[in-house]
Amino acid sequence: MDVHKIAPDFSVSPQCTPHDLSLVRAQGFCAIMINRPDGEADDQPPAGQIEEAARAHGLEVRYLPIVPGQITDENVAEFAQSLQALPAPVLAFCRTGTRSASLWALSQAGHLSTEAILQTTKEAGYDLSGLTARLEARAQAKPGAVPTPGGKIHDVVIIGGGAAGISVASSLLKRRPDLDIVIVEPKTEHYYQPGWTLVGGGVFDRNQTKRTMMSVMPQGVYWAKAACAAFEPEHNEVVLEGGERIRYTTLVVAPGLKLDWDKVEGLRETLGRNGVTSNYLFDMAPYTWELVQSLKSGRAIFTQPPMPIKCAGAPQKAMYLACDAWRRAGTLTNIEVEFHNAGAVLFGVADYVPALMAYIEKYNAKLCFNENLVGVDGASKTAYFNVTQADGTSVREAREFDMIHVCPPQGPIDFVKTSPLANEAGWVDVDGETLQHTKFGNVFGLGDGGSTPNAKTAAAVRKQAPVVAHNVLRFLDGKAPNAVYNGYGSCPLTVERGKIVLAEFAYGGKLDPSFPTWLIDGTKPTRLAWFLKEKMLPSIYFNQMLKGVEWLAEPTLLTHTPKPHEAQQACDFKDAPKP
Repeated sequence: MDVHKIAPDFSVSPQCTPHDLSLVRAQGFCAIMINRPDGEADDQPPAGQIEEAARAHGLEVRYLPIVPGQITDENVAEFAQSLQALPAPVLAFCRTGTRSASLWALSQAGHLSTEAILQTTKEAGYDLSGLTARLEARAQAKPGAVPTPGGKIHDVVIIGGGAAGISVASSLLKRRPDLDIVIVEPKTEHYYQPGWTLVGGGVFDRNQTKRTMMSVMPQGVYWAKAACAAFEPEHNEVVLEGGERIRYTTLVVAPGLKLDWDKVEGLRETLGRNGVTSNYLFDMAPYTWELVQSLKSGRAIFTQPPMPIKCAGAPQKAMYLACDAWRRAGTLTNIEVEFHNAGAVLFGVADYVPALMAYIEKYNAKLCFNENLVGVDGASKTAYFNVTQADGTSVREAREFDMIHVCPPQGPIDFVKTSPLANEAGWVDVDGETLQHTKFGNVFGLGDGGSTPNAKTAAAVRKQAPVVAHNVLRFLDGKAPNAVYNGYGSCPLTVERGKIVLAEFAYGGKLDPSFPTWLIDGTKPTRLAWFLKEKMLPSIYFNQMLKGVEWLAEPTLLTHTPKPHEAQQACDFKDAPKP
């Protein structure tokens, strides 16, 4: 447990789980305070489970959920009352501990000096300098006062420390090492998510896909260890979960997307048991391999929800690797394999379908199109699908299973969806080529959270990051963006252990191979593509892409002269008074 002591009677920590509470009690805490609302993240246990486990260990509990970036004076008053009523010492937690630390800081305004409060929280690992104006307002008996603009204006603020955020920061620093860059990211671990398919197929150990966030954070950037709560692009500010504000000249939005497990009734409750698994979670991928190894007969179901999703080929990759393992074990003939796809085709780029269909036939898998998973009853091992008929009507059908691999429904993250940066569908609204926001010229977006109609893959990010880095610097220099992204995406389809169909394509489904066909013909399964996936791509990801090495990813630059209004727009912003 990562406990940060702030006062003799009060400490904070990132998210606690029910399993942590015996250790919490052993460390001498008498009470816990839950400051995180339910449903913020996929790996978050419900508050009710934590309360039950806490009381079982003799801990008192208070549930005071705080919406990120929206700590009210009423929240602060309730926190102060709870802290006084609970037996000391108290451990409070949220996603990172920032909201809990912020509540304590605001409750001390008027009792301690602002300088003492900020120094105390900083020593505990939380930089709350963005709360200075509010702390001073409370100390002057002006609760609720709106913080006045102030503080440093950073060259670039990046939201998200995933593949997109880290890559674009490194690409920026390669071009201009003295840039003032802030990365806002609450997680302390960084994952190579494309490797989870191989974990579920028994090829990788899951720890091969994990690094500490500190180890991948580019040298020279400031890491704000907090979650973003809101955007205020009219003021060139982002609001963090504790209410702190960070100001920027340019903003890069790369928060990823949301895995919406709750859209499938009963799924969250049974995931990880009763034969229900998913390679879309770090903790769950090993369970996929356990199920594959243990299943000797019966029905195995693999599902794919409506688009868009991370890597459109990932749901069927899980099926192919499982089938290959069963074939090698001699049990495939005893297993009924079904692929239920909410869409109408096996893969969106037709050139790759023949090779994939050959494996569908080889494994005798049944394709069930226009069937969307809507419910899972783990106890009875029954899956429920909404099946779209030829006339457009939908009927609900049940299907029993012995094993089911679920790809969850996916969509934009809530704080993006409700922001001024989102389009009607909730994605960051950017130009498909320059990746510049369609309304706010000093905002750029990339990765899974963007509105671009490309495949949402790490390979797409590898091509997007250099484009964003180049165009951000153009903007900072008062010039119009001139680097363009062609929609490149890649999906190494693991059709069997040792062979891959290396699908690479751009906007419109146009094939966009990285290698000559005599070396790797992406429309056919090859061993060389498997070698690339298993042996080379993890190293390319960690040692090149995340470090700004743009191998086969240098941006394409427009050769035409920007239109006068384009250049003038950039210059107008650059020369405008700082907000």
